[in-house]
Order: sequence, then C-alpha cells, then structure tokens
Amino acid sequence: MEKKKIAIMKFVTSFILLVIAYIPTLIWMVDRWTAKETYYGHGFLIPIVSLAIAWQRKDALKKIRISADTMGIWIIAAALFVHIICASLKVYFISGFSFVIALYGLILYMFGKEVARNLIFPVFFLFAMIPLPLVVVSNLTVKLKLFAAQAATFVLNKIGFVCIRDGSIIRMPSSYLSVEAPCSGLRSLISLLTLGLLFAYAMKASYLKKGILFLSSVPIAVASNITRIVLLGVVNDLYGEKIAMGFFHDFTGFLVFALAFAGLYGVNRVLEKKG
Repeated sequence: MEKKKIAIMKFVTSFILLVIAYIPTLIWMVDRWTAKETYYGHGFLIPIVSLAIAWQRKDALKKIRISADTMGIWIIAAALFVHIICASLKVYFISGFSFVIALYGLILYMFGKEVARNLIFPVFFLFAMIPLPLVVVSNLTVKLKLFAAQAATFVLNKIGFVCIRDGSIIRMPSSYLSVEAPCSGLRSLISLLTLGLLFAYAMKASYLKKGILFLSSVPIAVASNITRIVLLGVVNDLYGEKIAMGFFHDFTGFLVFALAFAGLYGVNRVLEKKG
C-alpha cells in the first residue's frame, strides 16, 4: 500500500510538471473551446468524462500490482520532443496529441502495463478535446454546407417544394434559404462522434459492432442536419423568414441533437439485439 501511495504522489508531481510544459498548448485549446461559435464547446467536459470513466475502474485498479515499465520513459521523451518542435512552430494540434501520448507514457512508467491497459480508453478519449486546425475546420465547413444544401434541395423538390441550389443558397419561388457555416452540420458531427465513441465504449459487443456504432455517427449527424435544413426551408416558404429564422431556427438546432441521439441509440439497440 505504501508503494502505491508513493507512486501516486510521484505521478501527481510529474503530471503537474507535464501540464506546466504544455501550458501554451493548453491555453490554445481553452481559447478554441471558448471562441465565438466554437465547434468544441464540449471540450471542457472531455477531461471530466475521462476521469469519471477512470474512477469507475478504481476497484479493479486497486487489485493490480504496480510494476513500473521503463518503456514509458521513451514514450514521454518522444512526446516531449514532438511537443517542443510543434510548440515552437505553433502547430498546437499535433502538440495536443503528444500531450495525451505523454500522459499515457507517464502512467505506463509509474504504474506498469496492466494499469496502463485498464486506463487506455479514458486516456485516449482525451483526443476528443483537441480541436481540429482552423484550416481543416474551414474546408470541412464549406464542403459540408454545400452537400447539405444540395441534399436538402433534392428532398424539398421531392416533397413538393420547388427550389434550386445556388451555391449554399436554396432558392424557392417566394423565398430563399442560406445555408451558413453554423448550419453546415460540422458542430453536430463533432459532438456526435464524441458521443458515438462513448456509446461504443459502453456497448457490450464485439469490437466490430463497436466500430459500426461509432462510424454510424457520421451519417446520422449528416442526415439530422439535412432534416433541419429541410424543415427550415418548408417553414420559410410557408410562413416567412421571420418565423423560420426566429424561434423555429433555434428549436431545430436542439432537434438536430435529439434526432441524432435517437438515431445513435436506435443503432445501438439493433446491434445489441443481433448478439
């Protein structure tokens, strides 16, 4: 027991030093989490969820005999090397990944392979808190909003609302709907991928089914966002822009997450029933 206490104290001290070394990267992450119209508002929750998952395993971890693994030192050294280079070049996205890898190396070195294996999911789940580079976000936003506008135009025409797509604008006989960046669906896609990862982790099934559930987050998020745009187009054409872009616009924003969550839950249930 005394050995474990000493190992925990050493780990806490080393972790604090690790955080200090990564301060520029962590500040970058927080800035991205709190930025206006951020896609990573959930970033603050990721470490809390990771800690909660790790805490659930406390009884199993207590039974494991501590056996330090020197491989952890090499992992930490490699991660810090990457961090120093990336931080100096202000490539904080890669530096953020190296932080998580360094944390894993620290656990491996202080507590051994068995503890590291038990904590592999909560540690690497922290990848979900690292924002994508702005250039990637910008490119994905453009592609997703054009695709969403095109798909919504197709659906609207099929249900009797004549329209054409002009870039990211859906033009109808008496109105038009502009699909802007917030309506691209990227925010819901990123959030649902994170949620899908948690669903897959909690699912009691094979790794193949876990993978299917996680990957299903992508079409579910995209389909939910297209549904929202279609609804906005219908209301905009029937009742005008003031109603469509007022309360109804905000309401459908919540509806997207409700539909996506229901879809993910449905896929989870289907996969579990198939044994």
